[in-house]
Amino acid sequence: METTSSVYIAGHRGMVGSAILRNLQSSGFTNIITKTSSELDLRNQQAVFDFFEEQKLEYVFLAAAKVGGILANNTYRAEFIYDNLMMEANVIHAAYQAGVKKLLFLGSSCIYPKLAAQPLKEEYLLTGLLEPTNEPYAIAKIAGIKLCEAYRDQYGCDFISVMPTNLYGYNDNYDLNNSHVLPALIRKFHEAKDNGYSTVNVWGTGSPRREFLFADDLAEACVYLMHNYSGRELVNIGTGEDITIKELALLIKEVVGFEGELVFDASKPDGTPRKLMDVTKLHSLGFKHNIELREGITLAYQDFKEKYVKKQVS
Repeated sequence: METTSSVYIAGHRGMVGSAILRNLQSSGFTNIITKTSSELDLRNQQAVFDFFEEQKLEYVFLAAAKVGGILANNTYRAEFIYDNLMMEANVIHAAYQAGVKKLLFLGSSCIYPKLAAQPLKEEYLLTGLLEPTNEPYAIAKIAGIKLCEAYRDQYGCDFISVMPTNLYGYNDNYDLNNSHVLPALIRKFHEAKDNGYSTVNVWGTGSPRREFLFADDLAEACVYLMHNYSGRELVNIGTGEDITIKELALLIKEVVGFEGELVFDASKPDGTPRKLMDVTKLHSLGFKHNIELREGITLAYQDFKEKYVKKQVS
């Protein structure tokens, strides 16, 4: 990619897409194309085909997706599979038709089998049953990977796939009904501190282990791979380190400054027991994350207070 190349970021207002946008802007890219979902519905095939034909795009970051935590995934099962299948199929096919030089597709670590050996290696894909609560989303993401592979195999397209671990950072979703665990805990602890509550409820037993990557590190990895990787196989993007949900909750509690107690609600689902990425391949390609968890949570909490809390007040 040259700084003058035409680069389309699908999903530029989401946490991942906005991080990629910031990264490219700070690197001096001058021809970045973006569209909001109201300007271009990626589920609308004809609209997507027309857009690609008009724009003459060279590079595509496919970060658009319908995403959420356990509750949202389990509640909106049809939307999670349909919306994600439509978006990725339309964009990937349009990129092929329009002669896009390179496309990067962003998947999710939930593509791996629920009980796969840890850490999760790229070759574990499709070797076992998925976690039932997010199976529709996972199947859509697996289809995206296979689309990239198939278009490479049949048409020679330079379409690559990356699998990020659990993400957090600027522009995260703090809705308690459909957010992920880390932003949900930031909001819970903030509101408990603000309201003088003595306890905070945490879903599940606190025993599952999770890995967390700051979204700006993911963006840097995506841009790095766009420049330096053209393999058929997907690439895991993570830190290679994990902690228990209980340890995460205690860390967020400390960063936010909540002084009450934690109460774990074991009647709520834990999800997959452990999800740790094997990032050997990523490291061998020359990339390693920069932002450690405590620093990242501190940055995310500042962003939460500036954007979410201020919006609530106004």
